[in-house]
Amino acid sequence: MEERVSGFRVRGSWDDVVAHGDRITRALEALDVDEEPLAEWDDWRPKAHERLHEEVSEKTVERASIEEGPGERAGRTPGEDIERASEHAIESIEKAEEDGPEDVLEKWEESLEHALRAVDTGARRAVRAVESTVYEEVMTRFTPYYFDNDLVSANLRRTSRLEDGDEFVFEVNVDDDDLKADLSRRLGDAIDEGEGSER
Repeated sequence: MEERVSGFRVRGSWDDVVAHGDRITRALEALDVDEEPLAEWDDWRPKAHERLHEEVSEKTVERASIEEGPGERAGRTPGEDIERASEHAIESIEKAEEDGPEDVLEKWEESLEHALRAVDTGARRAVRAVESTVYEEVMTRFTPYYFDNDLVSANLRRTSRLEDGDEFVFEVNVDDDDLKADLSRRLGDAIDEGEGSER
């Protein structure tokens, strides 16, 4: 492992990459960092049973995709939101004489909200489909596989294909200087313990 200004890098086989991710994960767990970003990192990091252009690619594309909108989070399809928008609009017209202007305005606002949510959901799905194709088919051929959250950022790339196995470079960076220093100590201790046990 090579310590750099912004983080920790390893160059080697897939097993070396996996071991590097394991060590960093264990060190972060020992430092009692926030659970959610740690879980995101742990899910993305390369595993022994995974392949770069399959599982790691899929996880990278998934993380790079545009987030779900309010309609998707509510479990609504664009068609359902359009239907609700129509119902609110018709209801406001039918009850215009009975209801006061504020009630009519409220129903039109609800109708507009559902219509906009339907458009938002449809647009996000279309963008996601294009993003996925472009990222998976184009970007990962020229750029490293990338992960980024509040805890760490990482990039992984294959540097060469060799007869006895491929070579990779895996770099994990930490923006928080205090966390990086703590992580450095933990990783140094883990490496020393590993070397000591081999002797």
